[in-house]
Amino acid sequence: MKKMLLAMSAMSMGVMISSGAAWADIAIATAGPMTGQYASFGQQMKAGAEQAVADINAAGGVNGEMLTLEIGDDACDPKQAVAVANQMVSKGVVFMAGHFCSGSSIPASAVYEEEGIIQISPASTNPKLTDEGGPNVYRVCGRDDQQGKVAGAYLADESKAGKKIAILHDKTAYGKGLADETKASMEADGGKATMYEAYTAGEKDYTALVSKMKQEGIDIAYVGGYHTEAGLIVRQMRDQGMSTQLVSGDALVTDEYWSITGDAGEGTLMTFSPDPRKNPGVTELVAKFREKGIEPEGYVLYTYAAVQAWADAAKAAKSVDLEPVMDALNEGTFETVLGSLSFDDKGDVTLPGYVWYEWKDGKYDYK
Repeated sequence: MKKMLLAMSAMSMGVMISSGAAWADIAIATAGPMTGQYASFGQQMKAGAEQAVADINAAGGVNGEMLTLEIGDDACDPKQAVAVANQMVSKGVVFMAGHFCSGSSIPASAVYEEEGIIQISPASTNPKLTDEGGPNVYRVCGRDDQQGKVAGAYLADESKAGKKIAILHDKTAYGKGLADETKASMEADGGKATMYEAYTAGEKDYTALVSKMKQEGIDIAYVGGYHTEAGLIVRQMRDQGMSTQLVSGDALVTDEYWSITGDAGEGTLMTFSPDPRKNPGVTELVAKFREKGIEPEGYVLYTYAAVQAWADAAKAAKSVDLEPVMDALNEGTFETVLGSLSFDDKGDVTLPGYVWYEWKDGKYDYK
């Protein structure tokens, strides 16, 4: 029912952007960790958004107007994300393709709802974003409860086969949310965790955690968290002579993971949505990125698709105002680099779910 419950206050949210569109370009934005330890994901989003804007403008723009792109750096920090959201309001942005971290997207979404700005996250997977967010909030990625079912089923099978499982998380909205969904699914399928531990993101030394897993004889460590810490944990496990399998989620979809692990990352398993680079309709676009020295890995094409979906909705609505664009997003089907997609009543995307990938020889590919 969320998409149907549009408060009348939306009429007075300052959503008169299109009235000025006759003489001004249309400002849109992306925001994520452009700096800091997760900056590789911010750069993915920036690359995807910039190329989408360039391609849309080259094809005539949106409703006869050109798009301009604002870039926000939230460093995956909730307070900074709110500050970025307010900055985008002051710049007249009508659409946000962001944020990356769920812990940023969720608090920032309150600003976008209040100010009448469409938000489509390419990467935030915590269910609360769309379960509890406003009717203006969407995402083109999956959800942790979907991802957790895939990982949980695998871990349950391994647990029932006698393997000892550790569930680890970094205390963030994304990491803890993913770990908890995975643990719940594993237990529902008859599995059991030997360990459930939190660690602190941003540290360099996880020796104590690794030593505890070694004492417990852990066979599989599931990490709810990001590639930087997961990479250090697997490397330090190998340093202690452990052959423990590392399993994680979609925050390992960056070549930087292998830069951290080296050969220690060999055999790491992770869940992620089907790789859009393999879609037959994106061959030329992928080549265009690579000609620029950009590998469209991870969330590059997800950000591109977020911009595509909004732009096509704005064209269908013949407006960039909140309500007509929302109506178009809620009712339409959009042809994007991710494939044909639409949004359900919560704002979640109707696309294939998660599949398994394995890191081998410095690259991730389908298992």
